[in-house]
Amino acid sequence: MTSVRTARTVLAATAVVALTAGALATPAVAATAPGKPDHTATQRALDAAVGEGVPGAVAQARSGRTSWTGTAGERGGKDRYRVGSITKTFVATVLLQLQAEDRLDLDDHVEKWLPGVVRGNGHDGRKITVRQLLNHTSGVYSVTSDPGFQQKVFGPEFLQNRYATWTPEQLVAIAMTHEPDFAPGTAWNYSNTNYVLAGMVIEKVTGRPYGKEVERRIIKPLKLRATSVPGTTVTMPKPSSRAYSKLSVDPDATTVHDVTELNPSLAHAAGEMISDSNDLQTFYRALLKGRLLPRAELREMTRAVPVGAENPEFHYGLGLMRQKLSCGKEVWGHGGGIHGSSSEAVVTRDGEHSLAMNFNADWAGDGRTVVEAEFCG
Repeated sequence: MTSVRTARTVLAATAVVALTAGALATPAVAATAPGKPDHTATQRALDAAVGEGVPGAVAQARSGRTSWTGTAGERGGKDRYRVGSITKTFVATVLLQLQAEDRLDLDDHVEKWLPGVVRGNGHDGRKITVRQLLNHTSGVYSVTSDPGFQQKVFGPEFLQNRYATWTPEQLVAIAMTHEPDFAPGTAWNYSNTNYVLAGMVIEKVTGRPYGKEVERRIIKPLKLRATSVPGTTVTMPKPSSRAYSKLSVDPDATTVHDVTELNPSLAHAAGEMISDSNDLQTFYRALLKGRLLPRAELREMTRAVPVGAENPEFHYGLGLMRQKLSCGKEVWGHGGGIHGSSSEAVVTRDGEHSLAMNFNADWAGDGRTVVEAEFCG
């Protein structure tokens, strides 16, 4: 996974063909009150995504204490959705909290916590640190790049396998059948296996499922009532909209499938969580304002490495991406994709201006256009 679009999704089976959306109604845009932030460009970007084939789009933005919600197509403003790789920021936050509590060190080798797990075809957990898992410099092969896994999970076979349970050990074992992408610490490449392993480290350190630690340390303290770690639960909580996919990378594919129900264990700690736009903003604003981490750990989290010369506007920290927008502004956050769902959640470094959005499709639309619209107008 070398492209930024791929790197910002946990599970991507994308194509570029638009779905006709003539039957989808777009709500009227309310006039902007004097003195209020203007989100006209953001609403226009949502409308454009639906015009390009996305069945529905929802976004919420906050500037200071002012909040705005926009929708297009068949979406509700309070929709919950699968957030994919945005899960990674939650996982990284828990590991940084554990470091602050002196229960682990991010420079511990993976072998210390998961002996014998990262072995095979050149992989060696004795040479990979937890930090390298979190910033994707480990070189560990991504399970979602495995052709057999792709066939079962991303293509038409998904319809027969959508309710299957995958254990994290199974996911890692698949990755270990391949050679590493590079020697640890020598390059950057997005790997979902990194965060499956990170979730396993949390469980080894705490003796509890990683999801329970996310709930105890983040979801409950911040009162994120729409946010959950579903485990093997296949249904979506209400309110939510349907999720759609073509289950094909063929740009000429036309069949659209309802993929709302799935067993999210196929993503585990790399991307299984569910949330909504309000909760995601609450989380990222609290994180960047220092409410979840001590100053030293937040500084480590935001120490970002380049993702590649072809995408100089992006740098990746510990489960947190920094993006320089076209107007020169910088935002921090993460993107996430899973079957029938594509999301973005970002906030300025001071935690004052934020946006979270979702498309309920995985083959059309680019959430970065919504981010650009909100912050650059």
